Amino acid sequence: MNRTPLILLYLNVLVIATCGLIYELLAGTLASYVLGDSVTQFSLVIGVYLSALGVGAWLSSFVDERVARSFIEVELGVALLGGISAPLLFFSFAHLSWFRPVLFGVVFLIGLLVGLELPLLMRILREQLEFNDLVTRVLAFDYIGALAAAVLFPIFLVPHLGLVRTSLLFGVLNAAVGLWGTWILRPLLMPRELPGLRGRAVATIVLLVVGIIKANSLTTLAEENIYPNRIVHSETSSYQRIVVTRNKTGFQLYLNGHLQFNTADEYRYHESLVHPAMSMAETHGNVLILGGGDGFAAREVLRYDDVQHVTLVDLDPAMTELARTFGPFVDCNQRSLYDPRLTVANDDAFLWVGRESSEPADVVFIDFPDPNSFSLGKLYTTRFFQQLRSQLHDRSIVAIQCTSPLMAPQSYWCIIHTLEAAGYHVAPYHASVPSFGVWGYALASPSPLPPLQPLSPQITADLRFLNDGMLPTLFDLPTDLRPIPTEINRLDSQMLVRYYEQEWSRWE
Repeated sequence: MNRTPLILLYLNVLVIATCGLIYELLAGTLASYVLGDSVTQFSLVIGVYLSALGVGAWLSSFVDERVARSFIEVELGVALLGGISAPLLFFSFAHLSWFRPVLFGVVFLIGLLVGLELPLLMRILREQLEFNDLVTRVLAFDYIGALAAAVLFPIFLVPHLGLVRTSLLFGVLNAAVGLWGTWILRPLLMPRELPGLRGRAVATIVLLVVGIIKANSLTTLAEENIYPNRIVHSETSSYQRIVVTRNKTGFQLYLNGHLQFNTADEYRYHESLVHPAMSMAETHGNVLILGGGDGFAAREVLRYDDVQHVTLVDLDPAMTELARTFGPFVDCNQRSLYDPRLTVANDDAFLWVGRESSEPADVVFIDFPDPNSFSLGKLYTTRFFQQLRSQLHDRSIVAIQCTSPLMAPQSYWCIIHTLEAAGYHVAPYHASVPSFGVWGYALASPSPLPPLQPLSPQITADLRFLNDGMLPTLFDLPTDLRPIPTEINRLDSQMLVRYYEQEWSRWE
């Protein structure tokens, strides 16, 4: 075998390593989308995948004859299974109650086949290189491929191609490697084997290319079985999967499979988040909203004529763009993101509050998604709340959504106790939101909280849920919502995420 095929085989190692890690990342991401708790899902997926690599490497020792053919057959198997893995898992979640066995079964089989590939390829190369050179070069290209996958996956592949199209594309790459191998390894193959191998490789490529062309239809078909209502908009941003559905009552927004609001009753949630804090604040000139990229909290804030400036910090520009351009949301948020008093900063709130030096906010609204992952849980830690102090003056009022005190009491009181541990005076309260049930909030301030003040007639005339008589009742907690002891949510040990996962899993 001359030098050119040797270089091509190294490139095969690069593609094999890249594709293998891509399939693992796809499975972990999809699992976190549909099951929540991204750290747990990724940990389990990685563990199963790595163990399967070991099993595959061990099984390769039983391949004694026709090693080149076995390598190509395994490559085509990885191409087919890895290529269809994302749509297969989407459909499995929609239709099967035993999704987890399917998920980890697919991950294990892919790992098994990838674990077979490299030992077989190294045996093919061993006649051309000394052992030390062989191991060094193969492992070097293997690690380069892993780095390429790790960089491409979050930056380019998921935001621009989506999960389904990414898996199909890399299936095509694997099948192309198999087809390519029938020429590179031709001296090691029997002539009668070539037509069959090439035919299967071409058929696999054609099947997966058709899948890429129909990827949007496949994704929509799978998601229509996951979500209870008709999908009217879907996209994958650099940060999350955004899906909007519609039924007779209104529109629903899902982020990574989790319901964020229903336009039929979101006013209850947002009025309860905003107006207690606004009634308590001495002034409203400078307002900060963290999260709330849908513009609904901003809509409520901008009802106040004395509001001079609102800064809205939301990580995902795709979300704020949707709030500006998707007609039903624009109507519902009353074009709040177009108001000249509002400035949008698409940034990580955790970094923003510790970095920005600006005029202290009179009122702050924290409207993040629930802490169902460690990336969100960091926004409810003592560290974050302490950093937030740099954006406040002594009499600033902070309002925060805290998940359901009825469905997830440990999670709710963990947030309350964490605020207190960060040095805030805290007043917990709740409201009823039909789409979510009993929902929890809190007001907090560096100084003792002042009493609630009546809302102006101009404000109450525009509200659909709250009135002056209701405001004090929000702070009257029923017996089953009373405080319970919890640990504090700290950046290095996020107990809140564990509480949240344990409590909400009981209601699934």
